[in-house]
Amino acid sequence: MRVAFVTPRYGRQVVGGAESAARQLAEHLVASTGWSAEVFTSTALDHITWRNELQPGDQTIDGVLVHRFGSESGRGSRFYELDGRLRLAPAHATREQAEDWVDLNGPVTPRLVDALCASAADVAVFYPYLYYPTVRAIGRVPMPAVLHPAAHDEPALYLPVFADTFASADALVFQTMAERQLVQRHYPVAALPQILLGLGTEPPTPRRRPGREVLGLADRPYIVSVGRVDEHKGSKMLAAYFAEYKARRPGPLALALVGPVAYRPPEHPDVVLTGLVSDQDKCDVLRDALAFVSPSALEAFSLVLAEAWTLELPVVVNARCGPTCEHCVRSGGGLWFGSYREFEAVLDRLLADPALRRDLGARGRRYVERHYRWPVLIERYARFLEEVAARGKLPTEAVAA
Repeated sequence: MRVAFVTPRYGRQVVGGAESAARQLAEHLVASTGWSAEVFTSTALDHITWRNELQPGDQTIDGVLVHRFGSESGRGSRFYELDGRLRLAPAHATREQAEDWVDLNGPVTPRLVDALCASAADVAVFYPYLYYPTVRAIGRVPMPAVLHPAAHDEPALYLPVFADTFASADALVFQTMAERQLVQRHYPVAALPQILLGLGTEPPTPRRRPGREVLGLADRPYIVSVGRVDEHKGSKMLAAYFAEYKARRPGPLALALVGPVAYRPPEHPDVVLTGLVSDQDKCDVLRDALAFVSPSALEAFSLVLAEAWTLELPVVVNARCGPTCEHCVRSGGGLWFGSYREFEAVLDRLLADPALRRDLGARGRRYVERHYRWPVLIERYARFLEEVAARGKLPTEAVAA
């Protein structure tokens, strides 16, 4: 079985939910099944500029053959001007405006599309729905197309161009029930073959050094948020809420924001901004935190939330994020907030009750062990891909039915 993955960026240098998920799926498929996996991607590392930073051509990474293609253009001022207008009422955008949005969003890689269409792969896996490689290739590939939307409730989802993207899929893979329900509310895909999969987690690495040492916090307690520090990921809100909390609750508690920095919050003596760290340092920081906070309303799964639970850490999530709230409800391993007052009440409760923190973390650990370990996920995913490949391309009318 030969599987072609299509993703806008690829590699261990890439910190991003969808791209990291695609990489891990490809690597685990090769390791567990002996199948052949190849990746069609750009030479970019930065999802904002799509600047060509890596060499074009072929490279094998951890058993996966990677084909890289230069981007002819990336995001510029025209994209932000158009995006600013369309996001006010995306469903009312014209088809021409939506097509322009896709091209301006990038990465524009027509040679990638041509190479993919000439591939001998048995199935093509697209991850996520949002970018040029998926939109321009999914309707052209001769092999069955599996779409991992990684969809959020975001303005782009409602642009008319994506109706064809979802209609061109021969099968769908969702990460949570909330994501499935979101997509099915807006696109007629309920009859398509589909699976609820999620993402896998690895067992935690042994401790190398205390998390406080990694952060330079001496013996201070801290809560942590891991992921891209970005206004669109809720980082600005979290920093503001934490500053307000510390004004109302003075004390040693700190907040660690761990990950690449796209938004730099105002300087605060109790907020530590680490930038990108190694996987080992990330694990050590999570292990010694009092709680993990996911402020983003735009998550399709949140792998780092599952990683926090693997370390038996209680989690706190944004009440407006369906997938992360779904995880908390199903597991009993976390709490959520929808306002500053709720954030304050949740944090007060967690800080005052070590037994509650232990109980939430233990529940989260059991949930991850039951649903999100790689061997179980890969077995289900491989079986699904085999069925999709055997079924072949679906007739167009099957989606519209």
